Amino acid sequence: MGNGMKALVKTQKGKGFVEVLDVPLPTIDESDVLIAVKACGVCGTDLHIYHDEFPYWPPVILGHEFSGEIAAVGGKVVGWKIGDRVVGEPHTLACGSCYLCRTGNPQICAQKRSPGWGIDGAFALLMRWPEPRLLHRMPESLDFDVAALAEPLANVVTDVVLTQSIILGDVVAVTGPGPIGIMACLVAKHAGARHVVLIGTEVDESTRLPLCRHLPAIDSVINVQREDVVTHITELTGGRGVDTFIEASGSPAAFVTGARIVKKLGTVTAIGLTGKPAVDFPYDQFMMKSIRYLFNVSTKYEAWDRALNILAADPTSYRKLITHSADLAQWAAVFGDLEQKKGLKAIFAFSGV
Repeated sequence: MGNGMKALVKTQKGKGFVEVLDVPLPTIDESDVLIAVKACGVCGTDLHIYHDEFPYWPPVILGHEFSGEIAAVGGKVVGWKIGDRVVGEPHTLACGSCYLCRTGNPQICAQKRSPGWGIDGAFALLMRWPEPRLLHRMPESLDFDVAALAEPLANVVTDVVLTQSIILGDVVAVTGPGPIGIMACLVAKHAGARHVVLIGTEVDESTRLPLCRHLPAIDSVINVQREDVVTHITELTGGRGVDTFIEASGSPAAFVTGARIVKKLGTVTAIGLTGKPAVDFPYDQFMMKSIRYLFNVSTKYEAWDRALNILAADPTSYRKLITHSADLAQWAAVFGDLEQKKGLKAIFAFSGV
């Protein structure tokens, strides 16, 4: 390996400007750990950064959905040792003193600079990790590929469970059959939903919806271009509407669907990003139903061990979401497939440390 390594880097501002480069090996200070990355998932955020639609500070190594093994430990680090298998909360460099940090919400601190956009991330063999307190140990039974799903799953656990948007016996509808949407279905069922409906479109028929039709946690799969979703929900709920509507697509059309199918006094949980500064929104329809609308971003501390335990309890279901396992040299093809919805979750795998 010498003194350098390959990394996938966003080199400058603007659309594109992503390439595999030879970069120096990271060094660590006394309070850091060095992580040998074993697997790192491609997030929608990575695609947004490629298109210049998400904040970032270039040049920066992309990637934040990692699992790995500690390769070196700074002299002041307590509680961690070389060989520990870990995942990590990407809330690095939060200030610790603002009202958000002081109320236990560093995930939305304005000073936060997360790996993959604010500091160098995990699309590389090695990564400097500046805050060991944000690491979590992987369950012994969990392999690195499935463990790399912990970060997106922790987002879903935060949004769907910790915000109390699911109540035992709920009928739940989810729009957006990507990894987050499917995880939302799995978690909703795990949390006690009676019936889970996943809603997609014709473009999802190539890969996503066929897979979802074989997941036991998803009771109904609807292609809105082939079936009337309002009729289906009306029949399913006796005309009342779904208790909880989870929007995981970021599509303005899905907001309209949600306004039509959620019940009065129901809950809408928003997870998907639109990537746009503003979108049309059926405000009055939600208002007339007295809807509780919950917007969400990032993860809370208590979601992480819950997510890891869920993965360890049902690795088979979650492994099905991994449709691509590739090396960095294939990044352009992988990004293209995900943008065209020809896959679900892509993992870049690393070996050598």
